[in-house]
Amino acid sequence: MTPIIRKRSVASFCTRNGVGYGQNMTRILDYTGQSADRTVTVADVVRLHGSGNQFAQVTASTADEAAAAEAAGIEMVVCMSDFVPALRQGSSRVFVTAAIDFTGAITPDDLLGVALESLENGADAVITARRLEVVELLAAEAIPVMGHLGFVPKKSNLFGGVRGVGKTADEAEWLWGHFRRLEDAGAFAVECELIPADVMAEIHQRTRLSTISLGSGPTADVSFLFTSDICGESDHIPRHARQYGDLARLQQQIRDERVEALRAFRADVAAQAFPGESETIGIDGSELHEFINRLGG
Repeated sequence: MTPIIRKRSVASFCTRNGVGYGQNMTRILDYTGQSADRTVTVADVVRLHGSGNQFAQVTASTADEAAAAEAAGIEMVVCMSDFVPALRQGSSRVFVTAAIDFTGAITPDDLLGVALESLENGADAVITARRLEVVELLAAEAIPVMGHLGFVPKKSNLFGGVRGVGKTADEAEWLWGHFRRLEDAGAFAVECELIPADVMAEIHQRTRLSTISLGSGPTADVSFLFTSDICGESDHIPRHARQYGDLARLQQQIRDERVEALRAFRADVAAQAFPGESETIGIDGSELHEFINRLGG
């Protein structure tokens, strides 16, 4: 049965400088039948395609990161499937996509099980880079499924290393064929990683899939970066990313402060300066005298 979807304008998510602010919510029934509010839905992502508006997506693995994404107006987060419960503790509203390829699941039925568990835990969609039969299996169960095309990190050995995919006419044509087959398999969206921007622009206007750009230029429905790159936590910031914060500096400051505090404590212990009178518990003198007498008895 096709679900009834309350329609609204994608533009309603766009506020200052075109940034999605998440003010408007849609009430849904999640996979367990519980009522929930979502910043965006699968239907919103589908309608976004070709509208000229964009959502933003980041990675998250903790409740704090999910809460920060919601507070910042980020519409979508992606995580390993095991982290979905933690993300839902931090945000009940942000759109969560669970990556189901990293759990040890091997067979299509294994992946189906992980996908269903992810939805039960609060995910809105799943993403997989596995073969098209897996996408077809998930789509047949009405599971919103995204594909992953272009550079797929765990297949980097097949690509000859970390590189852009689609930099020749032959490879771009080969890539376009994968987009069409992913459409036919039943995916509603696709993560597009390290595809030349001009190639991505041509594919974007021809595919029916909602596109999510990670290092594939500005022509996409969703712009995606890793939170660790955005916040300045990564040792290496990829060429396609942009650093907006410097959490690494703050984390180093925390580590330094921790060592200094522990060193000061150790020095006070060595000098018998801790504990002091203010850190000890007293007893009335008469009670102490009575206790000592009893010990002597």
